[in-house]
Amino acid sequence: MGVDGGGTHTCVLLARVDGDELARAVGAPSLVDPNRPEASADVVEGVCREAAEAAGVALPVAALWAGIAGAGGTGVSEMLGAELGRRGLAGKVGVGTDADAAYHDAFGDEPGILLIAGTGSVALGRGEDGCSATVGGWGVLLGDEGSGYAIGMAALRSIVRAVDGRSMSTSMKEAVLERIGLARPEELIAWVARSKKSDVAGLVPMVCRAADIGDPVAATIIEGAIEDLTSHVLTVVRRLGPWSGRPAVALSGGLLGEGGPLRDRTRVALAGLLCQPTDRFIDPVRGAARLAARLLEAG
Repeated sequence: MGVDGGGTHTCVLLARVDGDELARAVGAPSLVDPNRPEASADVVEGVCREAAEAAGVALPVAALWAGIAGAGGTGVSEMLGAELGRRGLAGKVGVGTDADAAYHDAFGDEPGILLIAGTGSVALGRGEDGCSATVGGWGVLLGDEGSGYAIGMAALRSIVRAVDGRSMSTSMKEAVLERIGLARPEELIAWVARSKKSDVAGLVPMVCRAADIGDPVAATIIEGAIEDLTSHVLTVVRRLGPWSGRPAVALSGGLLGEGGPLRDRTRVALAGLLCQPTDRFIDPVRGAARLAARLLEAG
């Protein structure tokens, strides 16, 4: 059983050891709060039980590996793993980050670079010598540049600055207010205070549409996000070099995955920076299921 848990949703894949898929289930976000790992475990447990029921499989399964956003901090994965281990979901339990799961699906044990941008952002890679590096993934208060949350917040700040007269007007104001059901910009103060990260990240399509029709404020936000994301990749390239050729870069997450609003723009930017963007669709939960199978191989 593999789990991909992020700030937008949690996906569970139940599969046989040979990779044959039995069932999938999707539920609420399971981004981990280090102070309350049991809250993430509650969500994961619920979605796992839903997948098992859909497959007609009795729990516990042989192994479970959960890639959860926010589980990369010191001690967090251990706490969450212990909490999941008490739930009777699997004989063996492993925990890492959602980025680890996505990387495993993209490259397995091979060298490469994975750039993820959804609600948050992070780049991670493995060099040709086996060394690894992670850039970003610091969360909304310290980082997540180029992420959906960062783009959404930049749009909101641009709107209120325009209302004040501190910057040029933007067509995003009307689109955003209509999208979130507000009558006046002043209501944004209360809205953003009570909103989830995914709510703010949900504004990205409006920013992209405004940029596409020539809104210069929106275009600047999108261009800045792509610059931030390519900077993540270039830093990984530098830290893990030298490379014998153009390093392969896979794209994942709500902004960069298949059909993502920034995928094509980011691919073009990376191709111009001596990287080789791959076309492969990354399925993090599939990577998580493969890592669960590895728990069994380890004995």
